[in-house]
Parts: sequence; structure tokens; C-alpha cells
Amino acid sequence: MPHSPDASDSPQAAAAALARSHHELPVVAPFRLDLTASALRRVPTNVIDVLTPTGEYLHAFAGAHGPIIARVVQRRPDAIDVTIDGDVREAHERERVLALVRRTLGVDRDLTPFYEAAGRHPWLAPLAHRMRGIKPPRYRSLWEAFVNAVVFQQVSLHAATAVVRRLIMSFGTPLESGGTPLYLLPSVERVLGATDDALRATGLSAGKIATLRRAGDAMRSGALTETMIEALPSAEAAALLTRIKGIGPWTAAVMLLRGFGRLDVFPMNDSGVARNLALVARDAPLDVDEVLSSLGAQRGMLYFHLLLARLEARGEGGARP
Repeated sequence: MPHSPDASDSPQAAAAALARSHHELPVVAPFRLDLTASALRRVPTNVIDVLTPTGEYLHAFAGAHGPIIARVVQRRPDAIDVTIDGDVREAHERERVLALVRRTLGVDRDLTPFYEAAGRHPWLAPLAHRMRGIKPPRYRSLWEAFVNAVVFQQVSLHAATAVVRRLIMSFGTPLESGGTPLYLLPSVERVLGATDDALRATGLSAGKIATLRRAGDAMRSGALTETMIEALPSAEAAALLTRIKGIGPWTAAVMLLRGFGRLDVFPMNDSGVARNLALVARDAPLDVDEVLSSLGAQRGMLYFHLLLARLEARGEGGARP
């Protein structure tokens, strides 16, 4: 029987089919995409990490041949489904995106020690039970870690996220996937090439602009790389980061936790963390140093649980049945 051509035979349809691939990735259970994405996003207005009303997570990556969008859904407790939209003609490029998805969502992390330790604290155990399945989310690059940590210095959650949003919408690349808008993070070159006036218009202070410029220059010159940080124990990695003027111990700790998945790090002297501890522990006697010591090498998970507790109290936690 002769083949009847239709719309699906058009060059445009063929290109679209080649530009989309579907993958199933196993995860270390328990895992919940909604909770992990909420901890990564921090606020519903995040335009770079998007969680749709149906529970689908979207993020755009810079690819060798243009932007690549990953759409992630969870239909089973032990796996996630990833759809990649974009030109990933080389197998290694596709594998790079899938590896970044795994890194972003922390799907390979085994948190059994944290759950065991959390269960020994009557004030923490109920929170750990409600949020069971969150994994430690990570930023995709050293530059993204710098941007988020520096902007969040000494300002409230919502003030900082508003600045980050304006920075991304002013200098990032607007995209769309299935009717959902999102943005590609502006590159080091794009931000460093902007004038101070343009950066100040996003809400960045002169001091934070200078810090981001120093960080970007160190990255572009090769004086500081992600590989260098990955190779060091957390204490030495923090010391390396703090060599950049404007990066103090708190900023370095946040970068290591949220950018490098260092769960042995906990950002101390954080007013938001202190408020969230009071929210969760209420009147329970609390020795923070003793709690962190009991949580051992996964103490950083307390940070993410406290963040989700605050989001839950605001009705912004993203938790779904």
C-alpha cells in the first residue's frame, strides 16, 4: 500500500522529533520531586526552576547548539521521566543534560543516616516524616552558586529572590515550553559585560556587583574552577572561596551546600535558619551544636527541611498527594 504523506512527514515535524527524547532515570527511594523542586526554587515566582500546577518540573540548560529544556515528572516512587527538548544531536550532550538533571535533583543521594538521626529528636522527627523524600537539590554551575549566594547576603528571602528574578529577566534568555515560560540563566560574560547602572537597576548593591565581578573574573581566568572546589574537603573548599573579597564564611557555606551538595556543611549565623528553627522546635529545649553533631555528615539536610517548614507555613511548599 503506498504511503500517504501527512503533516507528520514535514521537515519541521522530523526536526521536532529529532530534537525531543524521552528517558527514565532511576532514583534512590524515598524521593519526591515536588518537595525537592520546592526546596530548589524557594519561592513560586522563580522563573528559572519552574514547577507547574500539575507537578512537572522544568529547567533550561545552555547547550552546544542552543538552549535545551528538560521537563521532569515523577510517576513512580523509584524513577523519574525526563523529556529533553532541544538540539542534542551528540550522545555526550544528551548524557550531560541527564547528568545535570540528576545533580540538580539529588536523586542518587541515600539519606538513611539523616532519617535515623532525625528520628531521635522529638521536634524534628515529625518534620522529617512529612518531608520524607526530599533530596538535596544543587545548582548547575559554580556561577549559578555565586549569583544566588551573593544576592542572598544579608537580605530577606523574598527581597533576594526579587533581585535574582529581575537579574534573570533583564539579562537571561526567555524561553517557552508547552505554554510554560521560563528563562535561561545569564552567563558570566553577559553579566560582567553589563554596566554597573544596569546591574543596580535589578536591585543589586554596589558591593554585591563588585563581588560578582571578582567571582566572574576568577572563573574566567581559571583562578577558581568547579574542579578545584570538588577536589577539596569542605573546610578547605570554604577557605578557597573566601579568598574572593565579599565571600565570607556564610556565603561559602551556602555555596558548598546548595551548589556542591556538601551535606557536611550547615550555614550558621543565618537569621532565616534561626527563625525556622524556632518555628519547628517551638518550646522544645534546643542546643543547635548538639543537634548538628547528632546529624553528622548529613547535617545540611536540616537546612532544607527548615526551608520546607517555612514554605509549608506560607502555603508555598509545593507538596502534592
